[in-house]
Amino acid sequence: MTKVISLTSIVDDTYDAYATYEELEIFTKAIHRWDINCPDQLPDCMKLCYSELLMVFKDMEDLMSEQGKSYRVQLAKEAAKWLHEHYMPTVEEYLSVAFVSCCYPMLTIVSFVGMEDSITKETFTWAFNTPKILRASTIICRLMDDVVSHQFEQEREHVPSAVESYMKQYGVSAEEAYDEFYKRINNAWKDMNEAFLKPTVVPTSALNRILNLTRVIDLLYKDEDAYTRVGDSAKTSITK
Repeated sequence: MTKVISLTSIVDDTYDAYATYEELEIFTKAIHRWDINCPDQLPDCMKLCYSELLMVFKDMEDLMSEQGKSYRVQLAKEAAKWLHEHYMPTVEEYLSVAFVSCCYPMLTIVSFVGMEDSITKETFTWAFNTPKILRASTIICRLMDDVVSHQFEQEREHVPSAVESYMKQYGVSAEEAYDEFYKRINNAWKDMNEAFLKPTVVPTSALNRILNLTRVIDLLYKDEDAYTRVGDSAKTSITK
């Protein structure tokens, strides 16, 4: 899981700030092909990342095959491919596809791979069908990240965030956009809580996994972007 998160961060930054559009087209096609021979067609700067991504999933597949659970890795691969679908950056479209543009749905599904036997194919199907709790988790992740990292990311010519899209579309200040998004974040937390108060078709352990991944975002992006700029607060929390 740590390897997947690390590689996801590298790929995310590549899409957001470093690669050209032409390079990303080639890389996206390679992800969808999921072929070890694809690196030969990639720019040199992308070959290592692509090869390592495939290798991590191959290692997971070998481990899960020993337990008769190789299907979990196949479903996790689909989630990784799903992450690289195209989307439009207007604010409504941006937020409506947070389920795709945010890495958390993919990370959640990948995290199910090594869990206990109560996690079944039906659990993966449930996650792929955009349950309310997972959508709420991605909204929290996407908006908390966009708000606290807004100024820093625009300084380095980052792709437009939800904040930029909202400001441009509604003619408001950054502070007004922040206020609106914090309201949406609070509502998303209510949706998260609601999922634990109603009967569920999946094991509670699956809900807890989504909750705990969301709590990581709350820790890292509460007051600052402690993921990009790791400070004492993040280090202290991890040490504890």
